[in-house]
Amino acid sequence: MTTTTQTPAELEEFRLRARDWFAKNAKRIDAVGDDGSEEGENEDFLAIARKFQNQLFDDGLAGLSWPKEYGGQSMTMNHQRIFNEEASGYIMPSSPFMVTLGMCAPTLLQYGTETQRKRHIGPMLRGDEVWCQLFSEPGAGSDVAGLSTKAVQDGDEWVINGQKVWTSGAHFASFGLIVTRTNPDVPKHKGITMFIVDMKAPGVTVRPLRQMSGASGFNEVFFDNVRVPAANLVGEVEQGWMAAIGTLMNERVSIGAGGGGLGRGSGTPQFDRIVELATRVGKMNDSATRQQIASIWTKERTLAILGDRMRSSLKSGKAPGPEGSIAKLAGSELGKLVADLGMELLAESGQAWTKDDEESMRWATTVLGSPGGAIAGGTPEIMRNILGERTLGLPKEPQLDRDMPFKDIKAN
Repeated sequence: MTTTTQTPAELEEFRLRARDWFAKNAKRIDAVGDDGSEEGENEDFLAIARKFQNQLFDDGLAGLSWPKEYGGQSMTMNHQRIFNEEASGYIMPSSPFMVTLGMCAPTLLQYGTETQRKRHIGPMLRGDEVWCQLFSEPGAGSDVAGLSTKAVQDGDEWVINGQKVWTSGAHFASFGLIVTRTNPDVPKHKGITMFIVDMKAPGVTVRPLRQMSGASGFNEVFFDNVRVPAANLVGEVEQGWMAAIGTLMNERVSIGAGGGGLGRGSGTPQFDRIVELATRVGKMNDSATRQQIASIWTKERTLAILGDRMRSSLKSGKAPGPEGSIAKLAGSELGKLVADLGMELLAESGQAWTKDDEESMRWATTVLGSPGGAIAGGTPEIMRNILGERTLGLPKEPQLDRDMPFKDIKAN
């Protein structure tokens, strides 16, 4: 059980413990001139991230508010908040584990079997297992329920055939959560089943996708007669849509406000980063610039408070609600605002730079990567539809295929 009470003295003791740990085990951002926002797409960075996460786990600072029986610390959200505050300003090489701990592990905690939790949650928290999320397909992006990857039962196994795309971290993942079509004779939302799939199993092929930023953190994944044990079923057969929704909501919480067993994630707050740039280029006294920076601070602080609220709700057993969509939408808009202002401050240095101008290169990468951040976990348009329909009670958009058997939908 998670501890529900703590004294100010106990919290201060934990703060000093976290502060001391970061001083001994992490690098300050300002000491190395980096914001810690590495792409995390190669094996060298994975090794660095895994070593860091191993140490975090071994020293009792991973999964602070997660159940102790699965490797967590059963602490409170106040401990998590303090940890996040102390982590600010340090490089957190955590990007390889964002999907693992922000999306897949919470899904196993909610929908997985006891055997699955005991087998995987601990190794996830320690960084021994990297997971990916296998949802999107070439013909099923925003409409995930339109997926066509098939799973057919064969004795005590299921055989999977199909293709997934835009899968973050699949190239170094040990396992993945995959949603499949197990019954095409019912409406598309009802014939879906989720499995744990071994990413090293025979028949799994991973191919990287090169982005306009030059990075290749996304992949397309092919499944050719991949056999999955029936014990890897997550939830019930043909009830995978609920588990998928849970995963997507956790993804929005993770992207929008940070979360998972890592704390607040990698890198420095956007406000600090933009203030540093504005100061360097001599724009901190410009009234228009200061107004935009103040807007960034307000949005970032609001997201931090919303994140605390969402994580607290999750620990009390409540499923993520509309706050996840709000955070995802606001986080996307904040990222674009910061990227645009950064390029405006850099002026011509943001368009062309010398080889030794690493800061301009990082800002250019931020700009090129911001559209991907907005799309991941659901586009802004999808988020607005969700909030309009489920929170404001506005009429839904027409869906002619919602109650039609999947096999009869012409697009499929």
